[in-house]
Amino acid sequence: MYDYDLLVVGSANADLVIGVERRPAAGETVLGGDLAVHPGGKGGNQAVAAARLGARTALLARVGDDAHGRLLLDAQRAAGVDTAGVLVGGAPTGVALITVDPSGDNSIVVSPGANARLAPADVRSAADLVRAARVVSVQLEIPLETVVEVVRNLSPDSRFVLNPSPPRPLPDEVLAVCDPLIVNEHEARVLLGGACEGDDPADWARLLLARGPRSVVVTLGAAGALVCDGSGVSRVPAPKVAAVDTTGAGDAFTAALAVGLGSGASLADAAAHAARVGAVAVTRRGAQESYPTLAEVEAL
Repeated sequence: MYDYDLLVVGSANADLVIGVERRPAAGETVLGGDLAVHPGGKGGNQAVAAARLGARTALLARVGDDAHGRLLLDAQRAAGVDTAGVLVGGAPTGVALITVDPSGDNSIVVSPGANARLAPADVRSAADLVRAARVVSVQLEIPLETVVEVVRNLSPDSRFVLNPSPPRPLPDEVLAVCDPLIVNEHEARVLLGGACEGDDPADWARLLLARGPRSVVVTLGAAGALVCDGSGVSRVPAPKVAAVDTTGAGDAFTAALAVGLGSGASLADAAAHAARVGAVAVTRRGAQESYPTLAEVEAL
């Protein structure tokens, strides 16, 4: 019996968001709207998204002993996330600088701060927490060696979900347990490098699966997603909505997919549910505050 449906191991950032008419080119200055500060980070986002959907969720992360760190902890607890695994101190809380244009598209620069201090030793100290989760979801806004340590401490029956963002080469030891590896189009191209030929995401999914993961999901924004495993590639559509802000939508998708898999859904069904969760999220501004409850998803 697992204590948690989902453990998220990853980053927790303060999102500093400015709306702009258009994102600046190199060397250009543009005027934006008022600065808004929101709790974020790919790890923090996924934990809140999962808890909002009713999953028993825990977070293993590191924040600074500062106002941003307190903001993040308060947001996690308010959503119902177990924060016993959140470590405090070692560096200032990570910060993401985000510009959002009128179409809802965003550009993000991250200062990792305390996230870069989430070390393999922290994972070993929290090994009981890692093994207590049915599904473990990780991203790459924390050190890669820490991700490797998570893999080494998984329960034999746990499912490992990885969103390699920001993308970087992955060791075979990590790829071999990804079920699924979740990438957007940019991340797929980076991971495949010179092997990425053509513009068909289905081909990218097959090439990524050949690298060793047990399954692959390629997210396609408003076009939905592709799921790929040993049985082939299938497309999952997304509901048509009027997007106002895509910040954190990929994290909502990943969290919802992980929760679905943990409840026993097939990869395709979990991805279809995740696409609906992501669709609700993009109709609202911000990241964590945009994440829906299960009732709101069902209403869509």
